[in-house]
Amino acid sequence: MVLRKHTTKESKIQQGLEFRFMQKILVSACLLGERCRYDGKSKPSQAVIRLFEAADLVPVPVCPEKLGGLPTPRTPCERCGGKILSEDGLDRTDAYLAGAETVLRMCLESGCKLAILKQKSPSCGSGQIYDGSFSGRLTEGYGVTSELLIRNGIKVIDENEAERFLLHDSENS
Repeated sequence: MVLRKHTTKESKIQQGLEFRFMQKILVSACLLGERCRYDGKSKPSQAVIRLFEAADLVPVPVCPEKLGGLPTPRTPCERCGGKILSEDGLDRTDAYLAGAETVLRMCLESGCKLAILKQKSPSCGSGQIYDGSFSGRLTEGYGVTSELLIRNGIKVIDENEAERFLLHDSENS
């Protein structure tokens, strides 16, 4: 997102005020193109990127796994009941919970009321996540970060819901 260029001192102050009052939205960094997924890749969502470009919204990019201390790339993990296990059997719950707590703190400090998070993830999934069998099967559920944000009053949507929001908004214009 590019802010208008100002040249006078007064207009620089105005620009700072505009930025300060623009709505900040928490967003999975991989949806914006950051290579932070377990496989070392990104999953850019053109709908999410367009949403930030089309509106006066400021992205607050996060990757709970990285914030919890996990490397990129890393062994795939899935939620298995109350734990998060890697495909090779290691318990990664503590790192995922630490990342979720850091994301919540960032969200509250920046004033975010909405989070757009990557679907199906053991951190960010909302509504459906992988079932813990590492077979690609989905089950109803939420990632640990999504759960924590929702419990603290933050609305969580995935990239598909962001796309529907963008389409709905353009139809009403």
